[in-house]
Amino acid sequence: MWEREEMEAAVEAVLFATGRAVTEDELARVLDVNRSKAREIVSDLSIRWAGETRGTEIIELDGAWQMCTRKAYFPQLITLELTPRKPHLTEVLMETLSVIAYKQPVTKAEIERIRGVNSDHAVNKLIEYGLVQELGRAKQPGRPILFGTTQEFLRAFGVSSRETLPEINPAQVADFRKEAEKEAGADAADTADTADSAETAAIEDAAETADITDTADAADADLPLIDRGSADESTEVQI
Repeated sequence: MWEREEMEAAVEAVLFATGRAVTEDELARVLDVNRSKAREIVSDLSIRWAGETRGTEIIELDGAWQMCTRKAYFPQLITLELTPRKPHLTEVLMETLSVIAYKQPVTKAEIERIRGVNSDHAVNKLIEYGLVQELGRAKQPGRPILFGTTQEFLRAFGVSSRETLPEINPAQVADFRKEAEKEAGADAADTADTADSAETAAIEDAAETADITDTADAADADLPLIDRGSADESTEVQI
């Protein structure tokens, strides 16, 4: 038979690990005691916690018990939740951002054609970070949305305009093209878009010297549009 302190410690561990209300029957099974004894243990633990200075408490919910945060500390939790976070740009996000930066204004379909995979999540995440924005709609069937980079993107990567983005290294383009042709067994025409891998590399080079700060609020800012005039006829901007 466990000691009383060990039983209370076990209850605490169960309530913490589950993150939900645990019934007295479940606690009884875990402690290998009857339901009445389980209720006594968890109830005493709850009462003792209530008399101590703790950030958490154990509350009863219709025959079940749950560990939760005390209401008195909600302001601190809200402050933490609202604290600006540094965006984490994964390889997928960097690749998508590179396509948008060098091809803008560009539709999501064009992004996916270049990358070869669905890009909904990546584009939405970049918009959330404030690095990408909607520029307007293309004069194409369905009027797809055109995407481009924001001022926050320029600040984050330390460039003053789209024209000052790092140039794509021709040697890198050739290397990527050869690799793509070798892996896919395709001819050069089918792998023309491998240049976008070099664009990713160029963007990453710029990122090494720039600090990407949080841009959660930047997505809602009224930022000027970036270089719309470079659109070709197939992606003409119509606001």
